[in-house]
Amino acid sequence: MKLLSARRGLLALEDGSVFSGELHGEGPVGGEVVFNTSMTGYQEILTDPSYAGQIITMTYPLIGNYGANSEDQESLGVHARGLVVRELCAAPNYWRAERTLAEYLQLHGVVALSGVDTRALTRRLRERGTMRGMIAPGDADPMELVEAARHVPALGEQDLVAEVTTRNTFTAGVGEKRVAVLDFGCKGNIVECLVAVGLSVTVFPAATPADEILAAEPAGVILSNGPGDPKAVPYAVATVRELLGKAPLFGICLGHQILGLALGGDTYKLKFGHRGANHPVKDLATGRVYITAQNHGYAVDPESLPADAAVSHVNLNDRTVEGLVHRQLPAFSLQYHPEASPGPHDSEYLFARFLELMER
Repeated sequence: MKLLSARRGLLALEDGSVFSGELHGEGPVGGEVVFNTSMTGYQEILTDPSYAGQIITMTYPLIGNYGANSEDQESLGVHARGLVVRELCAAPNYWRAERTLAEYLQLHGVVALSGVDTRALTRRLRERGTMRGMIAPGDADPMELVEAARHVPALGEQDLVAEVTTRNTFTAGVGEKRVAVLDFGCKGNIVECLVAVGLSVTVFPAATPADEILAAEPAGVILSNGPGDPKAVPYAVATVRELLGKAPLFGICLGHQILGLALGGDTYKLKFGHRGANHPVKDLATGRVYITAQNHGYAVDPESLPADAAVSHVNLNDRTVEGLVHRQLPAFSLQYHPEASPGPHDSEYLFARFLELMER
């Protein structure tokens, strides 16, 4: 592959801030600018459908040092709209590397901006919250670029789930018990973890009605992760409301937020979200603390929950809700990612817990 030459580029935020760097790929491109604190796992992050509509800033200063390959992907393509880094490694050193990260991004038509003061950019996002932004070639007028950033559609105005969900139902695994996955932007490792505990998995498009899912006679239903504002997918909330009490439910990330809405609760947008592989979460039932992988910009409001729904886990950094459990029905959810990829594997046991719930 002939790599496009890097040239000067700009990142403009809707608050008027402009950052310069080297542009890799073609611009302009717009999206919600967020930051991720993970030191590794950039390929899994880029291919996580939950990042649809977003430009990712990596806080770790050197990205791409182990290259990219065809195995460390959470989906078939890159869903992030752009990548912003301090240094983009041009000479990776890893036996599994098939190409550089710059080559991988070019292969998928994704723009990157390197040489950026990501520390200053992250501080700006922490102080003022996530903002819409535009990446463009350096000859663009900065003020016109800022104005363009202000016109990028907000996440709450887009049904990003419809962009990333599977178009057709498919199956994986050969276990005796069948579990359904409602795909709001499901990461590949969620399916792999379900198969690993001995389940047969059927993945359904996000807009599949409840009666069609139940017709497959699943022993349980996974409500997957996905991008955007949970209130932007009212059809998913309605489907989950119909599924309650008819099959055991396990919600992950966006699936957790959608379950919260289906139970009658409310959600709200976080100032800058949780994105990284080192977020401490406390299990209120056991007192045990887990280090978790997270990627979300919305949270469930605990004060809005009905009496039959209880908070099971909390984030120790800001006390936001990290888990829910229904007091009567077989339904629970987690805001973080038990399948990790990237991140710690402390919480993989929860897939076995879901299997136990289905058996009961």
